[in-house]
Amino acid sequence: MKALDLEAVQAFVLIADLKSFTRAAETLETTQSAVSLKIKRLEDRLGRRLFDRTPRLVRLSAEGNSFLDAARKLIAAHQGALGSFTVQQQRLVVGISHHIVGSELPTLLRRMKDAEPGLVIEMRLGSSRQTLDDFDRGALDAAIVLRHDNKRRDGDVIFEEAFGWMAAPDFAHHAGEPLRLATQAEPCSVRSMAVSALAEAGVPWTEVFVGGGIATIGAAVSAGLAVAALGRRVAPPGTVDVGRPLDLPPLPARDVVLYANVAGAQARASLRNFVAVIRASAGAPLASRRP
Repeated sequence: MKALDLEAVQAFVLIADLKSFTRAAETLETTQSAVSLKIKRLEDRLGRRLFDRTPRLVRLSAEGNSFLDAARKLIAAHQGALGSFTVQQQRLVVGISHHIVGSELPTLLRRMKDAEPGLVIEMRLGSSRQTLDDFDRGALDAAIVLRHDNKRRDGDVIFEEAFGWMAAPDFAHHAGEPLRLATQAEPCSVRSMAVSALAEAGVPWTEVFVGGGIATIGAAVSAGLAVAALGRRVAPPGTVDVGRPLDLPPLPARDVVLYANVAGAQARASLRNFVAVIRASAGAPLASRRP
């Protein structure tokens, strides 16, 4: 009977989910070379090649894909055994700007369930300002928000979000008419960013839809009612950036910042997992500082 190194199996699952040896190493608080060595030893133990690797791409091999489900079950069983005597479930209360999560949210939650099956995540979506206010008054363990000004420079930048003028492919705009715009209700930093960019470029616009969050704005965009300034990563599937065809001004990228106040090694590890999953959804490089 071959005994498998559980840490190596955990590293394998993380790499499969995050599609990066580097991000997996960050989540495990170790080096990329140490993770690569674990995977090499696991492959030697199994007698199978688990990943196809190129300088730009990491993906499961056919044998790695076959092993993944069993590896997840092994890690889940191990975590369940460790938690047999736990009286209280681990809970992480995270506030996230609704400009940061979109249609990929089910994938994010599934990856977190696979990585932390015993973790209870309490997620609160809202504006960046409200989320940061909630964090400051102690209602959240962590806040992930857009940096909307230069007044506050603390927190850790985890990636940069690119914005575009998103619309349905069949959105029709006629020359000489004001740009039909869907926005978030005031105050909203992304709304201010979009309106300022249009004003500076001398582009006339009219507000035809005011949403109560990205889901409602995305619905208006998908329905062809208007154009909206949205993060390209979280824009509704099937929408396109019409900035260049309509000669609209470019929108600046915004830092996505983590604020955290968690105690205990397990809570910090859970937060690292959560941040790694979000960063992987953005295809983002490593941040300069760890949470």
